[in-house]
Amino acid sequence: MKDVNEYHQKYNQMSNNVDTSSSLHEEFFKFIQNFYKMEVKEIGPTTQNINEIIFEQDLGIIIDELVNLILTNLNKGKEEKVRKQQVFDYINNYKSNSQEIYSWLLNNQLSSNSIYLLGYFNYYGIGTDINKQHSFELYQKAANLKNSLGMYSLGKCYEVGIGTDVNKQKAFELYHKVADLGNSHGIYCLGCCYDDGVGIDVNKEKAFKLYQMAADLGHIFGINNLGCCYDNGHGTEVNKKKAFELFQKAAILGNDFAQYNLALMYADGKGVEKNIDLAIYWFKKSAEQGDQDALSKLNKLKKIE
Repeated sequence: MKDVNEYHQKYNQMSNNVDTSSSLHEEFFKFIQNFYKMEVKEIGPTTQNINEIIFEQDLGIIIDELVNLILTNLNKGKEEKVRKQQVFDYINNYKSNSQEIYSWLLNNQLSSNSIYLLGYFNYYGIGTDINKQHSFELYQKAANLKNSLGMYSLGKCYEVGIGTDVNKQKAFELYHKVADLGNSHGIYCLGCCYDDGVGIDVNKEKAFKLYQMAADLGHIFGINNLGCCYDNGHGTEVNKKKAFELFQKAAILGNDFAQYNLALMYADGKGVEKNIDLAIYWFKKSAEQGDQDALSKLNKLKKIE
């Protein structure tokens, strides 16, 4: 595009060299008017362009918000099915759909968040078919960029063999890296590794300390597992009252494992006065979330009644 100053220079030359008759001036000003009309037409943004810019910006925001939503729920210890459902709810409540977001992700692999989220979409079949091999590859790329969710997800792939061979050692190393970032879910997973001997020798004392750290950060599974430590004397002394308090805290937050454990304590009168009604209540809460052991216990208690 030519600079407007060029036309100002032409105007000055014409003013100095031509006759000042009205016809010449009229011709010149028509020329100037036509120029500005032409420029406005060429440089003015169309409605379509504006919408595309806003749409692109909105999708960029959606990507970051979705990743933050997943990370927040993971660090709280929300269960996988809950985390997944909240992602669907977010997409459905926004003025977009999963296919649009997936298409945008395919063409905008510029940040670790977009790389991770494309892997997440492939893992769960959001906007595309399930492809866990591809999700593994994308998690690996995100992990190489120090994305905490990418590292955690890659660790989970190695731990259980999703899109790759099982490698407990690599899983342990990745969970350790996530934990070092202060990520509560990474701390919890590292505790599980020491608790169960995943990629490292069993060390109940370290598991207890890591569960304590995760629980202090509000991680629901960390709270439940810390309760298990106190209940069984793993890495610490047996303290049924403390176990009950932790199970109760996690149960109220909606953890089905903790609801089951709390119901057991009420049923057996351990750490709290025996109360069959409350045992039934919490077994029912856990069973409603799909816990089959809780359902079995619930049915037995109902028959006794």
